[in-house]
Amino acid sequence: MNKILTLNNIAAVGLDRLPHDNYEIASEIQHPDAILLRSYKMHDMEIPETLKAVGRAGAGVNNIPVDKMTAQGIPVFNAPGANANAVKELVIASMLMASRNIGQAWDYAKNLEGDDGMIAKDVEAGKKKYVGFELPGRTLGVIGLGAIGVQIANAAISLGMKVVGYDPTMTIQSAWNLSAEAVRAHSVEELLSESDFITFHVPLIDATRNMINADRLKIMKDNVVIMNFARGGIVDDTAVLEALDSGKVYAYINDFPTNENKNHPRVVCLPHLGASTAEAEDNCAIMVADQVKDYLENGNITNSVNFPEMKMPRTGGARIAVANSNVPNMVGQITSLLAGSGINIGDMMNKSRDDIAYNLLDVEGEVGEGVVEKIQEIDGVLSVRVL
Repeated sequence: MNKILTLNNIAAVGLDRLPHDNYEIASEIQHPDAILLRSYKMHDMEIPETLKAVGRAGAGVNNIPVDKMTAQGIPVFNAPGANANAVKELVIASMLMASRNIGQAWDYAKNLEGDDGMIAKDVEAGKKKYVGFELPGRTLGVIGLGAIGVQIANAAISLGMKVVGYDPTMTIQSAWNLSAEAVRAHSVEELLSESDFITFHVPLIDATRNMINADRLKIMKDNVVIMNFARGGIVDDTAVLEALDSGKVYAYINDFPTNENKNHPRVVCLPHLGASTAEAEDNCAIMVADQVKDYLENGNITNSVNFPEMKMPRTGGARIAVANSNVPNMVGQITSLLAGSGINIGDMMNKSRDDIAYNLLDVEGEVGEGVVEKIQEIDGVLSVRVL
């Protein structure tokens, strides 16, 4: 029986992928085999010795101590692209909100006073303050061309916009899905200098912290619209607010309200709504549950942020899954040990990613606890499982 600890509410449609005859799922459970979560911050959490996998029902993993998990041989799974349509729709809505001054105009209309005749008169007198502009022909800069960024770029092109994209780590899959009309920027600075709207779809890491700052604001077009639905900290709010006051920036729409930014008249703050749709939550829960299930039962890895991708068909018999430091002769030591124990290898696969390597070995013969202990004693081995 696999035990699953949920640290946040996970959509029932996802939990239903884990059959009750083989999985015990609870928000309070001892000795869990896996953890499923959304935004719960794990950094100060004591990690159970039994933990084998962590599944984030979403894309970002800033709330998970990924390095700590890697050092213990624990893969961290996420759900890239499962919430892409939800974020895409919010970005498109935000461009319309900014270009048509919808937030400010709505606020103006809500605060009109007097009888209906007076309100109608004030509407006609005041609407000139909220004259906006249209999207076709404008340029959207998309920083980060993963599943979300690609959908946004394609949608903007379908609206008649030009798109400039920047992503030095863009995958082949994303490149296939991106419209041929999108133009590649060779640097962040190049993208910023050409864009009327800018949207971010990157994680918050040292390289992206304060990606928009006072210096980079200087090279942007006048009346640029900045949108941040990725992570707080990617945009230097103080610098952007100063640019709003000077007229350099036209509007700033973000998912991360603070006391500093939420009351500015040219800022629209939303309460972290990027992936907040029922469909996105269901999609994320289904994807991450399927991935954790396949790992626990078969050792396969899909959409891990710290382990290499690996999927090997079962060939019968026992399967050994070994995570180890990515150093020379690990495979040789493991296979020699199995041979010395009279265990024949029917099929195997080895892949590495950065400082970690992962091995799947389908074997003939019984794999006793003594064999597992000997593999675990090899210097550099982080975890061993027999499936």
